[in-house]
Amino acid sequence: MSTVWHVADVVGAHFETPTARTLRLRIPGLHGHLAGQHVDVRLTAPDGYQAVRSYSIASALGGDELELTVEELADGEVSPYLVRGVAVGDQLEVRGPVGGWFVWRPGDETPVQLIAGGSGVVPLMSMARAHAAAASSADFRLLYSVRTPESVYYRDELGMLEHDESAPLRVSYVYTREAPSGWPVAAGRLTEQTLSDSILPASTMPTFFICGATVFVETVSDWLVAAGHDPARIKTERYGGIGGAP
Repeated sequence: MSTVWHVADVVGAHFETPTARTLRLRIPGLHGHLAGQHVDVRLTAPDGYQAVRSYSIASALGGDELELTVEELADGEVSPYLVRGVAVGDQLEVRGPVGGWFVWRPGDETPVQLIAGGSGVVPLMSMARAHAAAASSADFRLLYSVRTPESVYYRDELGMLEHDESAPLRVSYVYTREAPSGWPVAAGRLTEQTLSDSILPASTMPTFFICGATVFVETVSDWLVAAGHDPARIKTERYGGIGGAP
């Protein structure tokens, strides 16, 4: 982990949803990152007040660039500026990458089950992208719990990864508030039974990466342990945004 603050150039930006935006940053001296890591972003006001927030890296392994996908929080100090204010050509202060436990490394052939709640899909997308870039033969699956079809991050790319012949990603969606027209299941929260029906079985000894709001992560983790999955193979990451039960 680098404890030094660096100046990052914003070299790209686009919206994933009406309230979430991906920023591409170029950081001189950055020599790649691990899938699942995060960085700290610091904003400084004219009066000297500073606010620091951590954001997961969305992109796969790379050189001196990385991508962050930021969800706007109505009462946030940093996210509204990153989603609505920052422009290509601006600069941000960044520290990191940070983290060495909640990461996936190319070369690991263990089956992987990703479980995302809302914006918790961001670090898991980094893993899915790294899996595809490495043409890994590891069985990779994603269960994505999201409020509405309009709330889905990376929809088109996830569809492409599902059809990647060299390293396919199997994706299952749970829509909690509104399902797409013609969806075979009514909208509703993730249940223990739906979880069991949608993930790799305990017999395959998968590694789990779960990211979302605290209640979501804790509930899903408890269900997995109750279903016979090894707690040592359950890795979790929580965020402080709005969120309730699965």
